[in-house]
Amino acid sequence: MNALINTLRDAVGAAHVLTHEEPATDLSAWEQDWRKRSQGRALAVVRPGNTAEVAAVVRACAAAGTSIVPQGGNTGLVVGSVPDGSGTQVVLSLSRMNAVRDIDTANLTMTVEAGCILQSLQETAEKAGFLFPLSLAAEGSCTIGGNLGTNAGGTQVVRYGNTRDLCLGLEVVTAQGEVWHGLSGLRKDNTGYDLRNLYIGSEGTLGVITAATMKLYPLPAAQLTAWAAVPSLDAAVALLGLAHQHLGAGLTGFEVMGQFALSLVDRHFKQLRVPLWDTTPYCVLLENSDSESEAHARAQFERLLEAALEEGVVTDAVVAESLGQAHQLWHIRESIPLAQSEEGLNIKHDISIPVSRIPAFCAETDALLQREIPGVRLVNFGHLGDGNLHYNVQAPADGDPRAFLETMEERVNTLVFDAVARYHGSISAEHGVGSLKAAKLPHYKDAVALGLMGAIKQALDPQRIMNPGRVLM
Repeated sequence: MNALINTLRDAVGAAHVLTHEEPATDLSAWEQDWRKRSQGRALAVVRPGNTAEVAAVVRACAAAGTSIVPQGGNTGLVVGSVPDGSGTQVVLSLSRMNAVRDIDTANLTMTVEAGCILQSLQETAEKAGFLFPLSLAAEGSCTIGGNLGTNAGGTQVVRYGNTRDLCLGLEVVTAQGEVWHGLSGLRKDNTGYDLRNLYIGSEGTLGVITAATMKLYPLPAAQLTAWAAVPSLDAAVALLGLAHQHLGAGLTGFEVMGQFALSLVDRHFKQLRVPLWDTTPYCVLLENSDSESEAHARAQFERLLEAALEEGVVTDAVVAESLGQAHQLWHIRESIPLAQSEEGLNIKHDISIPVSRIPAFCAETDALLQREIPGVRLVNFGHLGDGNLHYNVQAPADGDPRAFLETMEERVNTLVFDAVARYHGSISAEHGVGSLKAAKLPHYKDAVALGLMGAIKQALDPQRIMNPGRVLM
């Protein structure tokens, strides 16, 4: 392996090849996943500074038959971007490749390198007078390359779609170390297979995304946020329908949060002052982005909430009076995963169900879990506007969270995933498959689809060096 390490140092510079052989070198930031579920050991962490260096690294690893684990901000939730424990895999970190290469104001596009932090990308777009709408809790540390690799969703999907829908072109280093120059800003290009969509969502198993051309949108004239108490999930779905009717394309966010999920935020982050949570089983967070004016947006919101109150689908509501209040409401929503971590280790599920079937799914699955595992606590929240729930399971209040995770995860996952299948949903909505769900996929994915995926993997990565053990076993 010394020969490979020397080749990698020649390719990217010795300072950017980190190994355990160097004194006082701590690789834990690259070797441990965000949830601290997996601790691997890398042969080396390599940090190329440009696409040519990425290609050189991939060619060197391919020649040595060494596996590559592409990594962005390492904020994933399915153990998809850290090495295994063998000490034989190379972590390919894109963190140095963080340049904004171009903003085309007439074409409404921005071309960025894969290591760009999502929040920096948002801020750069805003300074240029545009909106880049991808938004999620990890935006201060996740990278656009990782977002594309997992086809991340977030809070704006109801209006703008997943990361896939925001991308027009890619630059990719293949598993053989060749470079596909696909950074087109074209919205129409009907010249064959859509390679862009092949790599998006592939979780680094087919190649390395090094840059992307992303869509921009005009900044809204006004953005208003409301927080509403709803008496049931059926009422939340009814409110979503009313919001579509009253707000149209202005509806950019629609989040649902269960009472127990909000109680954890209230318990662990008292300073956030969670509104209405203790008087209702669910709360909904809505966002209205208006191209006309704040007065127009507020009038729309008022008509929506009046109709919702009259129909009984909302029992109480508050509308943020300032941008600061709006940010605080969103901060409460984004603090649920952190509050759940404070409560203890838990079993996470990132599932999607047709919106119309979510109330029935939750009623059935809630009852099933509580019957099978007395005292279990359900942390249910997520993006109701696009049918994506974070349907998480917490240990009983008097139980040991770590022991619960270790002894009950397989059983809980089977109960939940079987229910998802009965309701024609997906066991991964926006987090990806990674290694956590790879063994589950054959039980819940169409066999023909899996066969096609395997054929694509074999064609593009016949050595199987790209992020092995992720997505496909």
